[in-house]
Amino acid sequence: MQQDNSTVTIDNYLDSHYIHRSNWLRAAVLGANDGIISISSLAVGVAAASTTREPIILATVAGLVAGALSMAAGEYVSVSSQTDTEKADIEREMKELAEMPEEELHILAQIYEKRGLKKETAMQVAIELTEKDALAAHMRDELGINEITQANPIQAALASGASFSVGGVLPLLVVLFAPIKGMEYWLYGFTIIFLIILGTTAAKTGGSSIKKAIARITVWGTIAMALSALVGYLFGVNV
Repeated sequence: MQQDNSTVTIDNYLDSHYIHRSNWLRAAVLGANDGIISISSLAVGVAAASTTREPIILATVAGLVAGALSMAAGEYVSVSSQTDTEKADIEREMKELAEMPEEELHILAQIYEKRGLKKETAMQVAIELTEKDALAAHMRDELGINEITQANPIQAALASGASFSVGGVLPLLVVLFAPIKGMEYWLYGFTIIFLIILGTTAAKTGGSSIKKAIARITVWGTIAMALSALVGYLFGVNV
């Protein structure tokens, strides 16, 4: 009974690590950040060249829809390519295990030996893990693939598209309700607030430095919006 309690405790401990959140967190943060910055930058650029609200709303809505679809499709294609590579490596490993099991056993033992185990211990560990699940051992320790790091195209695409939409809606609300005069300054101010909230949330969820996350996300957001505003001022026609 005591052994079962220890196992549950270990499983709970492993599940609490931040690395388990890395796949969906990366896609979600990337999508939300891109949604906030790209839609805000687009709106700032149009606002700098316009004296009416309608063109800003049109550009913002069009950018939001196109951006969300593009993010989801791009993330799906990218992660699917990674998945295809992983599958090819796994199939190759299965073939090698079937054709030359002894050589694969020695490769596994050498991996453990390089990690610090004594030669005899490394071989014993390799033998025991091979007897339990040879493919799983080679996937994890030779290829670096496991259930945590394996890519999930659908999950990544949905997370990116949805988070982009959520991020993009925020500057759209500013466009709808902020005064048309000085719209670009309202957009900049609220966007920085949105980015600070996003950076803080992402840092807390991922267990990283909040200050670094905020600094990184606000600096690049400011640069993007400043350049967009500059383009709007240079090429605007006051529509």
